Amino acid sequence: MLMEDGMNRIDLADRTAVVTGAAQGIGRAVAERMIASGARVAVWDRDVDLGPRTAGEIGASFVAVDQTDFAAVTAAVAETEASLGGIDILVANAGIAGGNAPVADYPLDEWHRVIDINLNGVFHCFKAVVPGMVARGYGRIVATASIAGKEGNPNASAYSASKAGVIALTKSLGKELAGHDIAVNCVTPAAARTAIFDQMAQQHIDYMLSKIPRARFLQLDEAAAMICWLASAENSFTTGAVFDLSGGRATY
Repeated sequence: MLMEDGMNRIDLADRTAVVTGAAQGIGRAVAERMIASGARVAVWDRDVDLGPRTAGEIGASFVAVDQTDFAAVTAAVAETEASLGGIDILVANAGIAGGNAPVADYPLDEWHRVIDINLNGVFHCFKAVVPGMVARGYGRIVATASIAGKEGNPNASAYSASKAGVIALTKSLGKELAGHDIAVNCVTPAAARTAIFDQMAQQHIDYMLSKIPRARFLQLDEAAAMICWLASAENSFTTGAVFDLSGGRATY
């Protein structure tokens, strides 16, 4: 079935979805696509200014949450389930780029900040939603990793390491839950032109573009299309897998 904009309608009717980091960028595009496909969506974001505005614009609910704080994540689960119902879908998308510097010069506090948000935060979200999915006998989890997690971008060691960790975490949880109707997968995007570019040096942006055989950055609706299918009931067999969104950059 095609939607008014010509895109395929992925059946997410009557599903409750959480999209982290959905105030903008890939997360917002995913949330919009899910709502268009029939889901009830909660935008989880730490941006208490942009988050509620985005949620209002797209017809989602908003929950303020810092995913580095596990207590805050468990509270967000309770709030979401009270207002929207049991969480069927988690898109663990929130993350930061962090600074650019060689390993020898990388600031310790910046390393810990990136790992805490990008990896520990995803773990917290997984840990908080999985028990409910197991109890209800259904779930779809998609994490946003990065091509940097496969290849390791120079001068981006914290980001690359955190995203490699997300890939391994996805594979581990996918195997743990393989006996349930719960699929756990991740995507590895190349760069998309979002606000995350504001955290990067122009030299690093140019480097990333030079590595993409399609010679352009990822478009947000392209990421949303893949993520929303992975979050649907149609994805009933594949789990613990990594789906490429690198425009031909990835070699595995």
